[in-house]
Amino acid sequence: MITIHALRFRSLAIDTLTIPPGITSVIGPNGSGKTTLLRLCAGIVVPDAGQIMIDGIPPRETETGWVNEFPDKNILFPRVYDECASALRFRHSPCHETDESVHRIVDTMKIRYLLSREMRVISGGEKVLVALAAALVTSPRLLILDEYDSHLDTTCCDHIENVIRNSGASYVIRCTQQMEIAAQSDHLLFLENGRVKYAGTPAEVFLSLSGTAFYPLSWRCGI
Repeated sequence: MITIHALRFRSLAIDTLTIPPGITSVIGPNGSGKTTLLRLCAGIVVPDAGQIMIDGIPPRETETGWVNEFPDKNILFPRVYDECASALRFRHSPCHETDESVHRIVDTMKIRYLLSREMRVISGGEKVLVALAAALVTSPRLLILDEYDSHLDTTCCDHIENVIRNSGASYVIRCTQQMEIAAQSDHLLFLENGRVKYAGTPAEVFLSLSGTAFYPLSWRCGI
């Protein structure tokens, strides 16, 4: 379990929260603290007070894959292959193991055609796919995705949903503006004014959001 206790950071305040294994989507109005929560869970920033523990381990000691909302902010290296291999190289993995892992993840994500390309010439959506490949190449326990889906079309999102669900990550925490994607999650958090207003399964949370802009269109139309 991911446990959060007496957490305080800027405008975000969470007294007690438990996030079970599986895919958890974080939704809510702009400025509600969604990205801040993701950054805290990833260990990118540390709370002013309180704590987050991932199966009893602090975020900065947990193997984590991270994808930023802004594609260009994910880029570390000029070439796609090097970007996908970056995490393995940082841990000094043998070259042949790195190469095998990179080819395996790009084949899974169907982006092998990008391997020899330069990062500067590929599209925003392709940059997101490369960032996701780089995040998944180490088979992290925790995968955190900040609105990655805003750069992808529906067909691509459907494929990536399968990739994420079969990635082996114990926990996936993602922020999304697409309620149809949020509805496919195992768990849902709705943030408002820096607080967790609703938490539960999509059915439980969306029941409380019926009649709002956060209710999935397909559910409203009975599709």
